[in-house]
Amino acid sequence: MLALAFPGLGQIYNRKYWKLPFVYGGFGGIIYAISYNSSNYNTFMKAYQDFTDDIPETDSYLTLIKNADPADYDPVLHPDTYIPSNAEWYKERMLRQVDYFKKYRDLSYIGIAAWYLITVLDANVDASLFNYDISDDLGVAVAPLPMSLPGQTLLGLNVSLRIYF
Repeated sequence: MLALAFPGLGQIYNRKYWKLPFVYGGFGGIIYAISYNSSNYNTFMKAYQDFTDDIPETDSYLTLIKNADPADYDPVLHPDTYIPSNAEWYKERMLRQVDYFKKYRDLSYIGIAAWYLITVLDANVDASLFNYDISDDLGVAVAPLPMSLPGQTLLGLNVSLRIYF
């Protein structure tokens, strides 16, 4: 129940302190992935919107498209010199980037929920096995056992193996 209330409290309660860096490191990594993918998604979405509108002042896409002359692909700033196939290629490229970062941002949100459930499950398993006793009185007994079938009795003996916990 403590792990449900706050991540890592179940591991602390079970005295598994060595798991805390993994718990919080996992959350930190997933939060970083969410931040990275969200930031890039917003950047490429803004660039795509600026590229597809007809307002010359919105040119945020120029910082993303490096090593290319805007006269070759920009129909708003350079309507006389742009090449339509180049404009479509850059437009499609930005849209692919938007889809890519959106996909991995959404998967990161699913990942944080999955990691939360994994940490809760780990704390629950540790708590249920906390009082499990593994002692030295494990033994093996070998004993003869007569074997009988319905309607008849066999005179042979069967050897059985019994392990006592």
